[in-house]
Amino acid sequence: MITTKNLQFSYSQQKQFIFPDINCADKEALLILGQSGRGKTTFLHLLALLLKPDSGNIHINSKELSGLSPSERTDIRAKNLGIIYQRAHFVGALSVLDNILLSSYLSGNKQDKEKATYLAEQLGFADHLQKKTTQLSQGEQQRVSIARALMNNPNVILADEPTSSLDDSNCQKVVELLKNQAFSIGASLVVVTHDQRLKDEFPNQVFL
Repeated sequence: MITTKNLQFSYSQQKQFIFPDINCADKEALLILGQSGRGKTTFLHLLALLLKPDSGNIHINSKELSGLSPSERTDIRAKNLGIIYQRAHFVGALSVLDNILLSSYLSGNKQDKEKATYLAEQLGFADHLQKKTTQLSQGEQQRVSIARALMNNPNVILADEPTSSLDDSNCQKVVELLKNQAFSIGASLVVVTHDQRLKDEFPNQVFL
């Protein structure tokens, strides 16, 4: 479960954001919609503990997180959050498979090649596992990023524009996989997007 209350963040006096409260329970999905410049990515980075709010509270599994030290925030993020960034970040020297397994290694979990292969099959890039990520298209890289975020069975899955580089067919595959995985592992799923194709896929919605 992830909840927020009275979250505010500012980059400057001219660029300030006041965010609506959210409540996303285990096995539930929440879609956050908004046009560019409305603070969608900023909101997601606050939820991911990558930014610290000026005020307000974030709770994951009833634990209040805004007062944590940087090292505590890193530990919570590694063990509890699966983050799908708008722009994928990979280690160029590693294969696609090793990039997927990297999240498990960094969090001290078992490097489960069977699960990595399963996710790759579900997302349609299993034949690319031994390639370098630089050999993949932008859409393929996005799907690799999604697989990596799901590896550790996170309590909360945070997805920033997960379908922006995908055609309609792959968009549908990704949405179904995210929802199914969140339900099967008991996670909360929060998707931030301006992709209007997703509006009919998520009954719970918040507009920025």
